[in-house]
Amino acid sequence: MGINDFVSSGDAKLDKLLLFTAEIDKMTAVLRRTVLIDKSRRENDAEHSWHIAVMAMMFDEYFYTKVDIGRAVCMCVVHDLVEIYAGDTFAFDAKGNEDKEEREKAAADKLFGQLPAVQGKMLRDYWEEFDAMETDDARYAACMDRLQPLLHNTLTDGHTWVLGNATRGMIENREDPVRRYMPRVYKWIEKNIENGMSKGWIKKDRKVTEKSVTEVR
Repeated sequence: MGINDFVSSGDAKLDKLLLFTAEIDKMTAVLRRTVLIDKSRRENDAEHSWHIAVMAMMFDEYFYTKVDIGRAVCMCVVHDLVEIYAGDTFAFDAKGNEDKEEREKAAADKLFGQLPAVQGKMLRDYWEEFDAMETDDARYAACMDRLQPLLHNTLTDGHTWVLGNATRGMIENREDPVRRYMPRVYKWIEKNIENGMSKGWIKKDRKVTEKSVTEVR
């Protein structure tokens, strides 16, 4: 059983939509480093996307300006679809992030190209808008994308912080959209960063001294 068992509808456009719908089921097999709050297993991309889409329906009053929640939800649902082919890139993996943009663009070409032109452009436009983070709707969606894994870390002994040897500066950089656009929520984040440091989940940033700079040279 599988995709080879697909029975054509006789409508080429409808077939493309149905086959794409089957293809994106693969999101459930793309595992993230974040674990579920009960720590039973790793979270998958589909779960993460659903989670932040629901969050986008609830947290808008904390954003610095009014947003179109519907558009933000669409971006949350679409933003990780390309990882079906590109794979998930761990936020704290500097090496893996070097070619992330190139891998994901190739994945977008492959994935969205399977759809009829109108639907393919619609989903790709949402994905590109989210990635660019130049509109308020995209910034709001991005805040949800930053907030959800941080919440998980606070409830799973800093799982990905420990896994990625994350420093305070790395986390603050990651959460910067929340700092800029959801300052009231960021105050809560700051409390949790302090808590994570006190428990050893988060490392201190290495101070750059004159001696260490000389050693690097």
